[in-house]
Amino acid sequence: MAGHSKFKNIMHRKGAQDKKRAKLFSRLIREISVAAKIGGTDPDSNPRLRAAVNNALSSNMAKDNIQKAINKNNTNSDNDQILEIIYEGFGPGGTAIIIESMTDNKNRSASEIRSTFSKYNGNLGISGSVKHNFKKIGIISYSQRVDDFESFFEFCANQNVDDIQENDDTYDVITTLESFHNVMVYLEEKYSFPKLSAIEWRPINIINLNDEETAKKLFTLLDKLEDLDDVQTVVSNFNIDEKLLKKVIQ
Repeated sequence: MAGHSKFKNIMHRKGAQDKKRAKLFSRLIREISVAAKIGGTDPDSNPRLRAAVNNALSSNMAKDNIQKAINKNNTNSDNDQILEIIYEGFGPGGTAIIIESMTDNKNRSASEIRSTFSKYNGNLGISGSVKHNFKKIGIISYSQRVDDFESFFEFCANQNVDDIQENDDTYDVITTLESFHNVMVYLEEKYSFPKLSAIEWRPINIINLNDEETAKKLFTLLDKLEDLDDVQTVVSNFNIDEKLLKKVIQ
């Protein structure tokens, strides 16, 4: 297991589904609203909004609530203005962490994130301190129920994709930022909307975690960061083998 993605983690983690549902919906609504304000209200011409809407639909959000979120910030008012801020920091074991936040109060957001790092064995860094350990990619994830892997692979191979990964229960299509929207539209025409679609920070420099205590401290820090209301996504560049992972998440 490598890295740590908020939406994928919430959607796939066993046991905490009901507890996380309201928070997940809140973050999906915030992402839809901001995406619509920045790039326009038409998902067909706004890749970020299209991805956000797909994620909301796959999480069984009502279409009326999605439309309300699209309309929410499309006024000229500065009231409730949402700012997007990226924070960078370091966790146990020398791991790098990127936090994407959306907030109406950047002072509150910075204070909460800094405090969480300090309290749980991490350090908040300056802008640019860890980004070089990551690259931005597009990911489009489908349940394996949509097709057998050979047919899915052949269909995707006709498009400009970087990789197609077969996981335990999903097929993950990896794209560049430039091809993300076109590939997503192409796949939707055959397989409907995906289980997950997003622009993600993917680690390129990996830190291997071999110590159980260090891994537990890192996972605690990541979980505490994810629990903050202003945080949308948390990504780290750790790698951990399955045996150690089972011990850590028990």
